[in-house]
Amino acid sequence: MRPLFSPSPFFVLALALTLLSLTACSPPGPSEGSIAPGELKVVATTGMIGDLAAQLVGDLGTVTTLMGPGVDPHLYKALESDVRTLSEADLILYNGLYLEGKMGDVLVKLARTRPVVAVSERVGEDRLREPPELEGAYDPHIWFDVSLWLEAVAPVEAALVELLPGESQLIGQRADELRERLRAMDQWVEGQIATIPEEHRVMITAHDAFGYFGDRYNIEVVGIQGISTASEAGLADVERVVDLIVERRVPAVFIESSVPRRAIEAVQAAARARGHEVRIGGELFSDAMGAVGTPQGTYNGMVRHNVETVVKALVGDLDEAAADSVVTAEEGTP
Repeated sequence: MRPLFSPSPFFVLALALTLLSLTACSPPGPSEGSIAPGELKVVATTGMIGDLAAQLVGDLGTVTTLMGPGVDPHLYKALESDVRTLSEADLILYNGLYLEGKMGDVLVKLARTRPVVAVSERVGEDRLREPPELEGAYDPHIWFDVSLWLEAVAPVEAALVELLPGESQLIGQRADELRERLRAMDQWVEGQIATIPEEHRVMITAHDAFGYFGDRYNIEVVGIQGISTASEAGLADVERVVDLIVERRVPAVFIESSVPRRAIEAVQAAARARGHEVRIGGELFSDAMGAVGTPQGTYNGMVRHNVETVVKALVGDLDEAAADSVVTAEEGTP
């Protein structure tokens, strides 16, 4: 498969020199059973991975996330401080599938001295999307299909057990509990999306991050940009989406927390010029979660927020009370 991004030679060289200087002075990676419970250091690239890891690690160590709220992992460049944090980790977790394209060389070098695990490694290729624009690479946004994200638990569990074999029972119990929560969430999302009238089940976003979501939960997803945000949407992209909006009378479009909103606003203005008023239905969390300490700062809370936002915006001509009842009922939700 081809990588989605190619960092400049100067960027790679600078990071390589930094990495060499840091790893030369740092101790070798941990050996099996050499870490005491409570002292494990885990570093995750994205918030979604960090949240998953934290639920398994608990009081056995600390989990640090490199990319915070509003950060686009497609464009993220590791800072010298990031490389230092990574070089001090006992375990590094990343998404894989070229999501962290500009960090690829750093992760490869670190893998020589410590466990570096892609949480997507156990997802079967038959379940991965392979959009034409990626020319043989896969769509990395697996966390939007909760049933796929469930597959990310196993590689994290296995890596933790290898580092802390004496805690295997506790880690296994936490992993099983997390799987049950994810199964419940998956069923809840499916039920909520099914409440949207079929003619309004069209979800237009800034970039094509929600393909897995659309496939799993039976909703048509259209991104103005492609899967990568490395280049901005052009006039042809805007016109393509506006044609669909006007033809299908789509009631709402969605901005994303980690992608500039100008493309969505351009679509909104162009649709208005053609006599169709389409509103911004709300902000979705796509490549990054919300702020730490908020409901959207967890994977569960992020998924709930996105689903509730989409459902409320697309229920069409139902009255407001009916729309609210779709997304506010607590009984039976995860």
